[in-house]
Amino acid sequence: MDTDFWYSLAALLVPVASLLASCHAILGKRDHRSALTWVALHWLVPVFGVLFYLLFGINRIRVRASNLYSAAMRREDQSARCTDAELAEALNRDSLHLLSLARAVDRVSIRPLVAGNKVDFLVDGEEAYPAMLEAIRNARASITLATYIFGNDHVGREFADALEAAVRRGVAVRVLIDNAGERYTWPSMVGHLRRRGVPVARFFPRFPARIIGMNLRNHRKLLVVDGRIGFTGGMNIRRHHRMDSGRRAARDIHFRLQGPVVRHLQDVFYEDWYFAARERLEGEGFFPPLQPAGGVIARGIRGGPDENLLKHHWTLQAAVASARHSLRIMTPYFLPDASMATALNLASMRGVSVDIVLPSHSNLPFVHWAMMAQIRQVLDYDCRVWLTPRPFDHTKLVVVDDHWTFLGSSNWDPRSLRLNFEFNVECYDFQLATSLAARIDTRIATARRVRRSDLQRLPLPIKLRNGVSRLMMPYL
Repeated sequence: MDTDFWYSLAALLVPVASLLASCHAILGKRDHRSALTWVALHWLVPVFGVLFYLLFGINRIRVRASNLYSAAMRREDQSARCTDAELAEALNRDSLHLLSLARAVDRVSIRPLVAGNKVDFLVDGEEAYPAMLEAIRNARASITLATYIFGNDHVGREFADALEAAVRRGVAVRVLIDNAGERYTWPSMVGHLRRRGVPVARFFPRFPARIIGMNLRNHRKLLVVDGRIGFTGGMNIRRHHRMDSGRRAARDIHFRLQGPVVRHLQDVFYEDWYFAARERLEGEGFFPPLQPAGGVIARGIRGGPDENLLKHHWTLQAAVASARHSLRIMTPYFLPDASMATALNLASMRGVSVDIVLPSHSNLPFVHWAMMAQIRQVLDYDCRVWLTPRPFDHTKLVVVDDHWTFLGSSNWDPRSLRLNFEFNVECYDFQLATSLAARIDTRIATARRVRRSDLQRLPLPIKLRNGVSRLMMPYL
């Protein structure tokens, strides 16, 4: 064939590809501004615009089959379900308005609220890692572990030792590591664990899923031991979560859960593991009957760029709208979209005390610069923004009216709420909420409040740097 044929074929295929990609963006993007941007890119930068869209613009991936949902629901212990009457009895008179929040989240999540849970918080790696390692060393039936980052350092190798020992004892061990997160450390712990005989899989393991999911992350942190003890929160497995790790130390709070809500953690791991390894985990070793362990009413809520898109966003919006007295937010990355910023401002205008606690220094400079440009949206109506001193605080918490807590892996940014696979737990319990609120207040006591005048006094080059970083907000 001559050169003219190939030129003619390219001249035909390029506009067809741009047209197909444009149709996909028009039909699939919920935000009309995002759709318009992608359509313009497809036609103004043909070929490259389409390739960029394939890599970064297609965020919805259906990774679970309906039979996984039905299997999970069959395993649910119906006796643990918490009714409105039981929740009302657990709440005091000043917090009965949170019943409407529970009803809203009922529509968001397929999981029911379950009673009889115990939730302990573990501060930094000094408390969390020993508790997790103790549970692994005492495991008798199964260990399922999902993490975004599994560091090849002394902390990671201690976990690897414990997991290898569990395998040798005959415990059924499964480890899931995100394909992007594993690149934070070299050499990767995937090969290290496999050489030790520990079954391990990558999230987005195969082509073309790895290409389609290049911009997506499994950001969940889950550890379930014997199907009875669960750990979740925002803490990766790496030395930086210990306070003795130098300037890169990161503070955080992790959580140990017992009771029926542990089934929610295990079901999410089961679904992710099936997607990555095509193996079904069955039997009482993974899914034993669960007995009440405490007085916390809780529910696990998945978030992700699949059928769970925006579920954490909706939950947070419902929580902000439900607050009557106080709203405490602690997050390392705060990039609220317009609807969330409006909800926070309206809460403050209603008389709710809104405190947003952020780190003064970040491990991701571009995100921090964008954050400093974005927070001006919540400063006009008396929302209080606080910057905590070093070390960097990676804690992710929301406490509403000293009765409702939202904990887990989600940040307040578009990547976390739209692109990442996340897992959070909502808890209704006065003692847990007030204890965590007190920890947030302790951090506020050492923090510096940000006022609009502080942002206005910044030098012009800094304002421009922050503003340009903010333009990339959806992908930071």
